[in-house]
Amino acid sequence: MRTASTSPATGTGCEPGFRGVICVSFDTADALKDYATAGVSRHDLCFTSATPDALANLRSALGRSRVGVRVVLAGPPADVHAAASVAAECGLVDEEMTLRCNEVGPRVIFCGHCHTSTTTDHPIGTNVDCQGCGTTLTFTDHFSRRVGGYLGFSAHAEEAA
Repeated sequence: MRTASTSPATGTGCEPGFRGVICVSFDTADALKDYATAGVSRHDLCFTSATPDALANLRSALGRSRVGVRVVLAGPPADVHAAASVAAECGLVDEEMTLRCNEVGPRVIFCGHCHTSTTTDHPIGTNVDCQGCGTTLTFTDHFSRRVGGYLGFSAHAEEAA
């Protein structure tokens, strides 16, 4: 959970007590270049993907932030949702986050059977094999921010009964 700080942010960095907009882009540095913050202080973070190091940097920036900070996340769905999950772990609520996912890009499928995450470029509504248990999964647009992925379920569950 974020703690409130009495020291105001100075400059454009994300100093302790920062209360403004943290703009995080994945895959392309220009994704949020023209994003308007209405004169509110801004801190930009650009990463190639949501690697553990990138998410640790985001977690650190959010840990230094002050209540009232906003986060804008842009890039491929898998990266944006992983970062949104980290932001939620840090105490941000949905109203404090803006997600701007690319139309295409990898998606994370969460297996309801073995709880493993599988990354795929397949479109919603298709099948993918779970990397954990090998079950053929179907996934819809049911997305869980808590696990940062789309819920996958056995594609052939009716046939097994």
